[in-house]
This record gives sequence, C-alpha cells and structure tokens, in this order.
Amino acid sequence: MVRPRWQGVKPRTIQLLWNRWDQALALIAALNLIWVIFDVTYIPLRNFWLQRTLYPLPSINLALPLPWLPNITPLYDPLKGIAVHPDTMSYVEHFRRLETTASKQGINSPAARQMRLELVVKNSQLVDENPFISSGNVGALEKLKNRLRARAEMDSAKQAAAHLLSDRYLSKHDWDQEQQFWNNKILPLAETNYSRGIDENGMPIDLSWRIDIPFQILFLLDILVRTIRLKRRFPAIAWRDALLRRWIDLPLLIPFWRLLRVVPVTERLSRAQLLNLEPLRAAVSRGVVAVLALELFEVITLRVLDAMQGIVRSPNLPDRILRLCSHQSVDSSEERELAELLRLWLPLILTQVGPGMRPQLVALFGHALQRNLDGLVLPAPLRELPGVQKAESELSHQLAMGMVDSLLGLSKSAGDQLGQKDQVLEDLGIQTLDRFWEELARTLEQGVVLERSQELLVAFLEEFKRTSMFQLHTQGGVDELITELDGLNFNPKEPDSNPRA
Repeated sequence: MVRPRWQGVKPRTIQLLWNRWDQALALIAALNLIWVIFDVTYIPLRNFWLQRTLYPLPSINLALPLPWLPNITPLYDPLKGIAVHPDTMSYVEHFRRLETTASKQGINSPAARQMRLELVVKNSQLVDENPFISSGNVGALEKLKNRLRARAEMDSAKQAAAHLLSDRYLSKHDWDQEQQFWNNKILPLAETNYSRGIDENGMPIDLSWRIDIPFQILFLLDILVRTIRLKRRFPAIAWRDALLRRWIDLPLLIPFWRLLRVVPVTERLSRAQLLNLEPLRAAVSRGVVAVLALELFEVITLRVLDAMQGIVRSPNLPDRILRLCSHQSVDSSEERELAELLRLWLPLILTQVGPGMRPQLVALFGHALQRNLDGLVLPAPLRELPGVQKAESELSHQLAMGMVDSLLGLSKSAGDQLGQKDQVLEDLGIQTLDRFWEELARTLEQGVVLERSQELLVAFLEEFKRTSMFQLHTQGGVDELITELDGLNFNPKEPDSNPRA
C-alpha cells in the first residue's frame, strides 16, 4: 500500500520547525551573551561609552574619537544605580555659566571675573576633597591636575588653575583657545566622575537582572521543551535523567558567573550548525588525548612491571607455580576450558599448519643432512669426481622428504586423533601439565636456582622499565606525536600503481 503524501511530509516539516527553533534559540543565547559581556564591562568602560573616545595607547596622548557611537550612559546608568556626582557636576556647571556670561558680557567683565574666582575655589576643593575616590576613578583627577600643570608650567595644580583664570594670563591669551582647552582637556575628566547608590544589603545597586529575567525564562522554557522531546524519543528514560542531559545549560539560568554562558552558547551554535567548531575541537582533543595517552601508558607500564617484579621477588614463587595446577584451581571449569583449548589448537597445528610448511621443512632437513654427510660417507678426493656432489645432494633431499613426510603423516594422524573427543586423552593432558608445574616448583625449591633466577628476572624487568620509559621521553613527546597524527590524517594517499579496471 502506498503511503499518502501528507504522511511523509509531516515529520519532515516538524523536524524543520524544530531546527528553526534551535537556531532561533541559539541566536537569542548569543545575543544574551553579548549583552552579558557588555553589562559586565560597563562599569570599567563607562568612560569610553560616555566620551566615545578610544585611547589605544594609554601611555601616549593619542585619542580616536568615535562620534557615530550613541551615548548610552543616560539610559544604562540608572540600571547600575549611577548618578552624577554633585561636586564634579557643580564644577562643570559653573564653568558653563562662566562661558555664557563671557559670551554676553566679556571675559573681563565684573560678573565673569567673580565667576572665575569662584571656579578657582571650586578647583581647589576638587583637588583637596578628591570626589573621584567614590567611583574608583582616581586616575581622572591625576590627569586633570597634570594637564593644568602642563598648561601653566607650574608644579601646583591649584596655582596652575588660578594662573590660567587670572586677569594677567587672559589679557595675553585668547579666551577662545583657553575655553577650548577647558572643554577638551579638563571638563571631560570631571564628567567621568559619578556616585553609585547602595542597596539594603550594602552592595552597589544593579538592576540589570530586569533585562536578564526574560532571557532566563525563555531558556528555562527551551530546556523543558528539550526534555519533553527527549522523553518522547526515549520513553524509558527517567524525567530526572532527561533533565540532567541539559546540564550544560545551567549557566544560562544562574545570575552569577554569567560569563560561563559562553559554554552553552557555543554548544547551541554548534548544534544548530551556525558555527563550525569541529576543527577547534579536533585540535584540542588531539592534544589532550595525546598527553593523557602518554601519561596513562607510562602509569600502566610501571604498574604492570612493578607487579611482575613483586611476583618474582616473592619467596612464595614455587607456591604460585603450584597454584597453576588444575587441582589447585578454585574454579573447576578452568580445567575443562584448558583441555578444550588444547583440543582445538593441537589438531589445527598438526593437520593444517604443519603440512603447509612442507617445502620449507624439506629444504631445512635436506641442508642439515647434507652438512652432516660432508666428509662422512665419501673421502674428500672422491667428492671431487663429477656427479658425486649432485648425487649426494639428491640423496640428502630424498632422505629429507622421507623424514618430513613421515613426521607430517604422523602429526596428521595424531592431530586427527586429538581432534576427536577423548575424555581419557584430556585427563592425561591435564595430568601431564600438572606434573610439569609440580616438578618445576620442586626443582626451584631444592636448589639455588630460585634466588639467582629471581635476581636476574628482577634486573631484567628493571632494565626494561628504564629503557622503555627513556624511549617514551626521547621519542619527541606530545608535539611529535601530534605531528605524526597530522601526517597520518592529512597527508594525501599515494595513487595506486595498479588501478583496477
């Protein structure tokens, strides 16, 4: 029966909608992360947003004005509890009134002269009281004093301000240029100062959570939706486990350590195929895996060698050898398993592996027989006659073929017999192997071979441990290992010299 068209389109449409939903949430999460970065850095960068001027090199008096940026401080300052400082604002406003009076009556008028004297007093109060401490912007006051000193070429900022606003100085200098100096160099520094309110908990006021709450509600809704989708896809999974699958989204919901949101945002952008992080992930994982692999291999190797040395040093080594006997085994099935293993492998070696090596065995035995016959069958003078060496070689070859064929025939028949189920043969094989372990243990207990063997084996393992660790550290380490992996992964394969038709 042909499936109706609408039944095939519906799942694809639903999946497409979910993909669009994931992409939209990923973009919203990225937007939230950008806002979080802006919010965290707003206080340290408030002077930049206020003046919209960039100082790339603070040690050099180089300013790059950015007038196209909007002044967002009037909108965002209330969220941070920031208000203009009354002292510095009075300082700035007094100069603005001086400008208005000077433009109407002149800078040397009695009203302007009185306002200049008042400005000198306010400047002295600004230097003495230092209202910039409350905002942590003490450097602005130091810049203000340094610029006053440099303009007046004096050592005191108070005397410099009094000199710059005196009748003698203004009679020799143009007021427009002096006004430009105050507007461009002094007043912007005073405007950077602010006061910040304190809440009931003694912490600075921060109302930015009002912007973050809608994002957090949306992220919580998305996590619940993803949990329901996972539960519908795998009904056997518990709700708790399905919810814990989205543990990576936890930074999106907590109001602190908000910069950690870069992790879930990156994961969402990658899953939504809006950001390709596979090359970065592969590079990082390759380095981490290489380091862990080397460290893990060193630890495992040392543990295994130390365990082997401990077994060899043990005075109970003969007892350990005796435990290899079948009657010493706790599990009775081990005896049957060993017998079954021998029954499988011995016929395989005797009936298939051995006959397959017949040409090599004939050549080996023939060469050995010919060397043994040299000088034994015929004297040396007779061996120099024509055809004697060839006859001797042929004789050796025939004898070798006969011996090998006899041995292979015997091994094949023995393999066929061993391949058959024979309980008596299995018991005899187990008894023979047990007798071997018993005799070996008894021999080691009676003579001085045990101590000498232990010393030699421990020394061998110690030397192997040192050389293996030295080779691991001298083979280049992690960098060379990563280079080798890159060569295996990225080098193009050589073209096949014999391509198939």
